[in-house]
Amino acid sequence: LTLRQVIGSGGTFPVSVAVRGDLVYVLNALNGGSVQGFRAFGTLLVPLAGSNRALGLDPTATPQFTNTPGQVAFTPDGSRVIVTTKANGNDIDVFRVGFGGQLSAKPVVNSEPGTVPFAITYDQYGNLVIANAGNNSLSTFAVGGNGTLTELSSVPTGQAATCWVAPDGQFLFASNAGGASVTGFTSSAGGQLTDLGNTSTDAGTVDAAASAGGQYLYVRAGANGIVDEFRVGGGGSLTGIGSVTVPGGAGGEGIAAF
Repeated sequence: LTLRQVIGSGGTFPVSVAVRGDLVYVLNALNGGSVQGFRAFGTLLVPLAGSNRALGLDPTATPQFTNTPGQVAFTPDGSRVIVTTKANGNDIDVFRVGFGGQLSAKPVVNSEPGTVPFAITYDQYGNLVIANAGNNSLSTFAVGGNGTLTELSSVPTGQAATCWVAPDGQFLFASNAGGASVTGFTSSAGGQLTDLGNTSTDAGTVDAAASAGGQYLYVRAGANGIVDEFRVGGGGSLTGIGSVTVPGGAGGEGIAAF
């Protein structure tokens, strides 16, 4: 890895980045939350004028970790930007992406009381998938043309602090930070989720990522800075093949695989 640029995020405490083509949106978590747009020109980012949108969350709500926004993501067709607010509203905000890459002035706010919507991904059919830390579940949604969400399925993991979710072809793997486990799922074209069971990990299970071919899953176990390595079976079963401790990695969260 080579450092190419350091640039202001347009807010305070950036926590998530969404990229589609040369359009980039960054989610800033503090001071009520905001999203800021950028354009990628070659190897550099340039702020997109007029693209900053405040989320209007309560900046004094505590505890901070569960009351700051969770993730920003584009829809598969690039027409919307989605933000989860976790416990600070229990909302899934949907912005329309307009001409020039700027977002609609205000999002469509989809309230999901008590769920603490956290991580965002999509299943192989393009259905929106949300990991819910409040009721420890995985949910799928259809995104309407007007930005409203229709729940298709919601299945509990039976674990604690279900915060992250990683796609792997036909499978989805939810990380349970309070349960030291990963829960596997499949999703149908209609968004119906099927629970494939739980697999134990090291403590502090946070983000996970599948290899490009989908054969392996790497799980960040943040309590002690460990990455657990699994082989993904044909039915979504996970077989441990090892682990590695990242120097200075205790408390870490994100991971990417390629």
